[in-house]
Amino acid sequence: MNSIFYSLISKSLGINERNVANTVKLLEEGCTIPFISRYRKESTGSLDEVKVAAISDSLEKLKEIEKRKETITKTIEEQGKLTDELRARIDSTWDSTALEDIYLPYKPKRKTKAEAARQKGLEPLAMFLMMQNTNADVEKKAAEFVSDDKGVDNVEAAIQGAKDIIAEMVSENEDARNVVRMNFRRDAVISSKVVKPKEDNDEWVAKSQKFRDYFDFSERLNKCASHRLLAMRRGESEGVLRVTISGDDDRCLDKLDRLFLRNSGKSAEIVWDAVEDSFKRLIKPSIETEFAKSSKELADEEAIRIFVKNLEQLLMSAPLGQKRVLAIDPGFRTGCKVVCLDAEGNLLHNEAIFPHPPKNDKTGAAAKIMSLVRQYKIEAISIGNGTASRETEDFVRGLGLPHEVQVFVVSEDGASIYSASKVAREEFPDYDVTVRGAVSIGRRLMDPLAELVKIEPDSIGVGQYQKDVDQKALKHSLDQTVVMCVNKVGVNVNTASKHLLTYISGLGPAIAQNIVDYRAKNGAFGSRKELLKVPKLGPKAFEQAAGFLRVSGGKQPLDNSAVHPECYDIVEKMARNQGCTIETLLRDKEVRSRIDIKNYVSDKVGLPTLVDIMQELDKPGLDPRHQIQEFSFSKDVQTLEDVQPGMVLPGIITNVTNFGCFVDVGVHTKGLVHVSELADHFVKDPASEVQLHQHVQVRVLNVDLQRDRLALSMKGLN
Repeated sequence: MNSIFYSLISKSLGINERNVANTVKLLEEGCTIPFISRYRKESTGSLDEVKVAAISDSLEKLKEIEKRKETITKTIEEQGKLTDELRARIDSTWDSTALEDIYLPYKPKRKTKAEAARQKGLEPLAMFLMMQNTNADVEKKAAEFVSDDKGVDNVEAAIQGAKDIIAEMVSENEDARNVVRMNFRRDAVISSKVVKPKEDNDEWVAKSQKFRDYFDFSERLNKCASHRLLAMRRGESEGVLRVTISGDDDRCLDKLDRLFLRNSGKSAEIVWDAVEDSFKRLIKPSIETEFAKSSKELADEEAIRIFVKNLEQLLMSAPLGQKRVLAIDPGFRTGCKVVCLDAEGNLLHNEAIFPHPPKNDKTGAAAKIMSLVRQYKIEAISIGNGTASRETEDFVRGLGLPHEVQVFVVSEDGASIYSASKVAREEFPDYDVTVRGAVSIGRRLMDPLAELVKIEPDSIGVGQYQKDVDQKALKHSLDQTVVMCVNKVGVNVNTASKHLLTYISGLGPAIAQNIVDYRAKNGAFGSRKELLKVPKLGPKAFEQAAGFLRVSGGKQPLDNSAVHPECYDIVEKMARNQGCTIETLLRDKEVRSRIDIKNYVSDKVGLPTLVDIMQELDKPGLDPRHQIQEFSFSKDVQTLEDVQPGMVLPGIITNVTNFGCFVDVGVHTKGLVHVSELADHFVKDPASEVQLHQHVQVRVLNVDLQRDRLALSMKGLN
């Protein structure tokens, strides 16, 4: 490991270098991010999973730069141009842009105007002109290079070839590129214009309307919010907009003038022509492309940050827990698909009811629901929030259900994708997609995390412009988020699905499947130690996974806690010192209060781990997620036409973006609470003010039936 990485990461992230070094070493040893952040706090200085992940990402980027440096050094060396000074510059550079600037003059190129001129022997003339000798006879010097054999027909052709060489030299000059780059960083403007087709057509008009705010738009690039930049880029990809990024040409040329012109006279005039040509033809397009790329990357990072935050909140949504659930996937013409699930989420029954038009069989549907509630001892009803959701909710709530039966509306985003997936086919090979979708709706109420891990995160429906950002970066961040959430909650090894186990620290698809197969063959695990009998689950995987896997009802009560097996001896010692069993220690708060954890500090275990152990003994295996709460929409509004400005309505936040949040008020159109309407005080980041699935009160500001838009405010209400 390159030791300079520790210093570079420390400076970029503002984390103590020793903690960075220890974290990197753990990562290199194969430790996972959840394991490091939870069980190696003494080494990392109690860094949380976000900071450990940031160190991991920074490490990978530095490794990529290191590999690139090796390639660059080798390429230049093969050209015979690698000097000690150049090697030292490459070795000391860890900025990818600066590294590419150093490499540019040596980078193998396709045939350019400058290369063609060099092949005609015009490089000495270019170097002569660059000297800008005031008294030089340029035409006489250029005449020396006229040659029919080399294709230089006249003095003008010789001078033009020399100018092409100078232009390329200027474009490869680091100072020149940095001058233009600095100007773009300060003054660049992003603009978009509508690109109308030759003939208007309904399809283009419909597609273009969502971009009409950008038909004639411009803004300083460094002030352009990520959602606006991504909207323009999407409009560009759909052929509606033309997007450009430009700097201040006059300022750039003025800076380049000072950089390259030293005298007056004919030579200087030619050099200036070459500099101007270099700027317009080579440097400017290159820097424009560079800033288009870098601004898109920054916008992607912001969009991914928001998506990750939303996904985390969605995955950590409050679970109902192990209750018997009746789930309904609502619909009109095709009816409502109904399934009954036991407390473990197993499918017991399915059928369809038709309480809505065109059949309107409310009596039959009501009788069936009430019968199923009694027959399967249903404790809660889960209704999908798609088509006919409001109508189905009102129908169910009007049935006179037993008071202990709770009714919930849950998001069905991604349920259709799950129902047609390989995962769903494996779970329910004998049922069609409608049954699988309804099962997913029911299980999402019972345990959102366990069900949502079966769906690709970018199909869940939270975030902004997720289809427009770098998909590799998005997948990496989302996968990290799923892993962090699953391990934060922990799973019961005897009930968890293969898909949930896959995300546990140290496991993966193969070992997860082996755990399920072992469980099916040998029955429930009686202890964490028994996991070592699972094929391919060796000591390292056990070390990484054990603390996140729960075994309830076994001989070792700590197996159902987040206390890692490597620390069982500490808890056993605590119990012995108090003259009691571990069971008593877990049960009796007064006994625990007598423990002085400082007495258990050792070379291997410090106070951070001991504090975690005591917290876990207080509430072993506690689910960190909140309790679920029932919610009802206003009975006065069913459609967007029912909504009037000034109304105050209950709603659920379904998405948080960097320009506000979207709220479902039960009319099939999500209303936008702009960031300026989130609170009575200034809000910079909406995520600091609201979160996904939060129950809120909103005031209606405006209803746009034509554009199917709803503007809302939360000022003075929450």
